[in-house]
Amino acid sequence: MILVTGATGTVGREVVRRLPADAEVRVLTRDPARVTGADHATVLRGDYGDPSSLDAALRGVRSAFLVTTRVAGDQDARFLRAARAAGVEHVVKLSAAGVEDPAADDLIARWQRENEELLFASGLAWTLLRPRSFMSNTLSWAPAVRTEDVVRDLYGESPNACIDPGDIAEVAVRALTGPGHAGRAYTLTGPEAVTAVERTAQLAHLLGRPLRFEELGPERARSRWSERYPPAVVEALLRSARRQREGAKAQVTQTFAGLVGRPPRTFREWAADHLDSFSGN
Repeated sequence: MILVTGATGTVGREVVRRLPADAEVRVLTRDPARVTGADHATVLRGDYGDPSSLDAALRGVRSAFLVTTRVAGDQDARFLRAARAAGVEHVVKLSAAGVEDPAADDLIARWQRENEELLFASGLAWTLLRPRSFMSNTLSWAPAVRTEDVVRDLYGESPNACIDPGDIAEVAVRALTGPGHAGRAYTLTGPEAVTAVERTAQLAHLLGRPLRFEELGPERARSRWSERYPPAVVEALLRSARRQREGAKAQVTQTFAGLVGRPPRTFREWAADHLDSFSGN
């Protein structure tokens, strides 16, 4: 039995969709109505803060895909305690590439490192997925692109070797279903480092109309992000953006190609698949 958490999220939903039809799959989610592509799975309502729902979801599970989102929270600790008690053998954890950078000392990077340490100490077999930023983060541009033909973002010329979330899911499925992945940490990137300005130009070409890039300064970015995140997370995002401007997120790895046997998808390919979000069609 394979358990997938985060199944309504960017990567988790792709993991569920890509798992083999003949695999025994269980999904743990707070909102079963939002789960898609899970016809072959058993969907259970639950939450990391509800021990009884965790126990029910983990019963009989061999491998689990773990996604946590509450920065500085105890979701990982709760899950790993329950997984150990249930006899789970292997946890595939969605982490982040920033944990490998000693200069990444913001709240989010420290939280991810602490979560990895919890997994190392759990006694369970583990596999770590450490992706660079998701190409799907670009979807935050969509409303302004549709209505104003403009992209607004911080540090337009800073490169990021962002990755298609579907490619992350491809590696997760291999780790959940095949041998040889225990004790491995996979740093996953796209095939090239692209800037926000370059992504804007590629979107404009695909849409067939000009788009204007408007660079946000740190204060405007702080104001916009404060509408969605608590202050400590906003400051962590700003520090992470400064590291990206300094080139910390530009390195491309060959890990994905080595595991899957094909190159990772480009931003242009990802954008072509999601063009309706930007065109409004």
